[in-house]
Amino acid sequence: MLKEAGMDFRHKEVINIKDARRLGYVQDVCADLESGRITSIIVPGSRRMMSMFSKEDDIVIEWEKIKCIGEDIILVEI
Repeated sequence: MLKEAGMDFRHKEVINIKDARRLGYVQDVCADLESGRITSIIVPGSRRMMSMFSKEDDIVIEWEKIKCIGEDIILVEI
């Protein structure tokens, strides 16, 4: 079930509601394997376009910062 939920997130665009900035699309999810709950989502940073293998600019968004999950987008407050 967790894998399916993570795959659903990968097709969603992440938007910060504080400044209406488009952060990008979910690249990965982090989960607590014991509870099976998603703990955070990861969006590639702005420099990721230049270097496909650099992870230092990735944006890690904790689950508590997610405000709304829709069909196409995820609204976060960071």
